[in-house]
Amino acid sequence: MTSAMIRSLSEPWPWYVAGPLIGLLVPALLVAGNRMFGVSSNFRHLCAAVLPARLEFFNYDWRQKGIWNLVFALGILVGATVAGLYLDGNADVPLSAAARDSLSALGIHDLGGLVPAEYFSWSALMTGRGIVMIVGGGFLVGFGTGYAGGCTSGHGISGLADMQLPSLVAVAGFFAGGLIGTWLVLPLLLGA
Repeated sequence: MTSAMIRSLSEPWPWYVAGPLIGLLVPALLVAGNRMFGVSSNFRHLCAAVLPARLEFFNYDWRQKGIWNLVFALGILVGATVAGLYLDGNADVPLSAAARDSLSALGIHDLGGLVPAEYFSWSALMTGRGIVMIVGGGFLVGFGTGYAGGCTSGHGISGLADMQLPSLVAVAGFFAGGLIGTWLVLPLLLGA
């Protein structure tokens, strides 16, 4: 591989490449005999593998239903590790001047990486605000995926492609929650 090819692989893929690849995922799953795609069910599969038959909820054949999904989740972890260690995570994220001004008004000034170190660091996590954001956010995501019967990828990619009305309702709820979180909750948490 040439250095130009390696450099191009270390940069984010354009939408016109990544979007169709994600779109082709659902037909590939249907051809392979799987109708469901998502990540939130992996926690149940993992618990069923580790704690078989201790609870009725985990008493099912997780190998038949979830082995491919667990391998997919492992791929996410491996891909994130490779991206974090070897790809250019210090490059500036391209943001408009208006977005930079809005973030600055919220007290976010460190825009030199993928996430602002002011809020995504161990020192920021060990504050009251950090614990509320991480633990509270994690609880809400976990509760939401359980209540909605799946996660954003499951409903937004697989469920909508399968034209399921509950997925449409769930995706509308995800967007409404994102808007409320962005415009109401985040400014409260960040004290802006």
